[in-house]
Amino acid sequence: MDTHATARPMQWNGLSSAEAQARFKRDGPNQIRPQPQRRLALQLLARFQNPLVLILLAASGVSAMTGDAMGAAVIGLIILASVLLDFFQEHRAGRAAERLAEQVAVTVTTLRDGLPCALALPQLVQGDVVLLSAGNLVPADGLALEVEDFFVNQAQLTGEPYPVEKHVDPSAGFDAWLPEAGNAVFMGSSVISGSARILVMRTGSATALGQIAASLAKPAPATAFEHGTRQFGLLIMRLTLAMVLFVLLVNIVHHRPLLESFLFAVALAVGLTPELLPMIVSVTLARGALRMADQKVIVKRLSAIQDMGSMDVLCTDKTGTLTQARIRLERHVNAQNQECARVLELAYLNSSFETGLKSPLDDAILQHGEVDVSGWKKLDEVPFDFERRRVSVLVARGSQRLLICKGAPEDILRLCARYEGEGGEILPLDAQARGRIEGLFDRLGDDGFRVLGIGWREVAADHPHAVVTDETALIFAGLAAFLDPPKPSAGPALAAMVASGLAVKIVTGDSERVTRHVCAQLGLPITGVLTGQEIARMNDDALRARVGGVNLICRANPAQKTRVLLALKARGHVVGYLGDGINDAPSLHTADVGISVDGAVDVAKQAAAMILLENDLHVLHAGILEGRRTFGNVMKYIMMATSSNFGNMFSMAAAAVVLPFLPMLPLQILLNNLLYDVSELPLPLDHVDHEDMARPRRWDMRFIRNFMLVIGPISSVFDLLTFYLLIVLFKADEALFHTGWFVESIATQVLVIFVIRTRRNPLRSHPHPWLMLVSLGVVALAMLLPFSPIAGDLGFAPLPLEFFALLTVLLVVYLLLVEAGKRWFYRRWAST
Repeated sequence: MDTHATARPMQWNGLSSAEAQARFKRDGPNQIRPQPQRRLALQLLARFQNPLVLILLAASGVSAMTGDAMGAAVIGLIILASVLLDFFQEHRAGRAAERLAEQVAVTVTTLRDGLPCALALPQLVQGDVVLLSAGNLVPADGLALEVEDFFVNQAQLTGEPYPVEKHVDPSAGFDAWLPEAGNAVFMGSSVISGSARILVMRTGSATALGQIAASLAKPAPATAFEHGTRQFGLLIMRLTLAMVLFVLLVNIVHHRPLLESFLFAVALAVGLTPELLPMIVSVTLARGALRMADQKVIVKRLSAIQDMGSMDVLCTDKTGTLTQARIRLERHVNAQNQECARVLELAYLNSSFETGLKSPLDDAILQHGEVDVSGWKKLDEVPFDFERRRVSVLVARGSQRLLICKGAPEDILRLCARYEGEGGEILPLDAQARGRIEGLFDRLGDDGFRVLGIGWREVAADHPHAVVTDETALIFAGLAAFLDPPKPSAGPALAAMVASGLAVKIVTGDSERVTRHVCAQLGLPITGVLTGQEIARMNDDALRARVGGVNLICRANPAQKTRVLLALKARGHVVGYLGDGINDAPSLHTADVGISVDGAVDVAKQAAAMILLENDLHVLHAGILEGRRTFGNVMKYIMMATSSNFGNMFSMAAAAVVLPFLPMLPLQILLNNLLYDVSELPLPLDHVDHEDMARPRRWDMRFIRNFMLVIGPISSVFDLLTFYLLIVLFKADEALFHTGWFVESIATQVLVIFVIRTRRNPLRSHPHPWLMLVSLGVVALAMLLPFSPIAGDLGFAPLPLEFFALLTVLLVVYLLLVEAGKRWFYRRWAST
């Protein structure tokens, strides 16, 4: 690549499609850490790295060498079926999630064959010419070919939070690049204002960001749900290990065959371990993501669905979410509250020549096309930032040069020393005049107007540039007042969210008076107010104590919004944030659930975990309910697996001590586990009761542990009763005992799904048809296996019909006992 390509305008129109394709094949995708795409076969083989699976395969091989070829083959087939089941379900879930994420992927405008086209970031190659404007992410390292008041934030590289202006410098060499280089932009930066044409010089791992990727490759901190499922898995694994060692010791003491005892212990570990949990979680989340897509919510990060289900606080901006974002300029008044063409002219000049990210307020001003600015030309600009809350442009007409400043009225007024009177005369801004103007924009705010202050001053004819320090000793011209009516749907949507147990907090840069007016129109009661000035004076402890009791945070800059979110999280809340602007990116990243809209700027979409395809709070509410549904179905599996495994542990321990033989063959334990797994596959499709979706639910290990301690022993008591009946009533030998307990174990584990899946009476909460069909089909298959041609190979013996009649009665009693235990538990838990 010629490093002096900036001097060749012929290359400013970008690459040809053929050349770009060749470079892509040579350099690979524009990603810092490209995801390795392993072949499906290798991904499948990786599933066999599970130590329990390897031990079972080894034991199966030893068993085959000792003469039990049929048993070894069946064990191998069961292991293969379990691995394939897990692999294909997770693979399908992963692909579904990827396809959804591709719908809202960030694109970049690139010149190919001389024409602009939208390109996915990974497709960018060295030599591409990229067009950037305010709100864009810088997609690669590049040199500036053309710039216009181009400011970027490159804090990710330098840690410096303030915008840096970039210039064109064709003489600068590529090798001398540093983050502070004035003509270079770097991947990971974001465009704050202005526009530019950039020549891509480095992509992917070759970028400055890629070279420090190792320090950025730290995994994201685990969410509460991920931490909870890990705790749950460790608890079950510890109990399983203790039980396996106990059973193995008992078998050795009873001088049972060592290989058979070893196989039994390993199979028991497989049977008691919730190895289906990752797959159930993945499939349930993917299914939830697809359902949320139907509700116009695209999930970029699957784990955010659990957080959405647990979210109890939603922080949202006002403009565009609560209001229509169809802002109209209604009034342009001077300090005497009189309509004034001079105020409109100054505001129009500022908005017309501003090159930063234009707000809807600028669009509303520019819709007044009657203002003639043809005689004016722009010389320079001080772009808007969220600390100053204003933008200034330096314009000239003939020998006259004006600095025109537009921004938050209190900030503009603070910078003014004089004001324009009724006839255009310039008067000193004394305390009385200042108080009168402050009262004017307070009254406008009370009437629901968003207000901008307009100030100006004349500068010397040789004044070349505009800088922040020029924004002093201004002349106050007047106020521009805008109306942004609330969305008709916002009020009912907010009411539905509050009724669903969600606390809604408005976090905005707008004034308190305007926001109060909007909240009153929407029927949202105000419980307390915090302003940016108050937040600035508070330390983190004080903010944490105060933020819980307020639902209106006004005049907050991006750093203060982030502090509010962190304070809420420190109070134990799961916090969502809805925003779509450059200033929202830090908050979207900080929140547990960052939510943006499809029309948001790139930096906001990149930081968000979910994207709304429609900017409507009803869509968001539907997504929240879907998140709760997904969370509920994951919890169903955890509660069933916990209680079932805990009960089986005690049953197995008692059987190992009392019986003169193994309570179940290793092969039968594996088959039992496989059938139970199959019965759980439709669980992600299941319905969730309204009561479980009416409030946010959070991971609670104590709740799960107590449920296990209540329901698990009921299963153990029923198992012991079955043991007694098989030995005493049916005089069961080893094969008959194995068969009877296998059938009873499958029936109890599977049928209890219909009791545990709901807090209601099971007869009044109907499961998904597929869950019912598959579960009943698995129970029927287990009952037919002892009579099948392969029964002998599986170690089964035919069961007498009396056993099935008695089992039916006992199953009814068992399910009634579980229902009674469940009801007692929920009453007890609700009271605590």
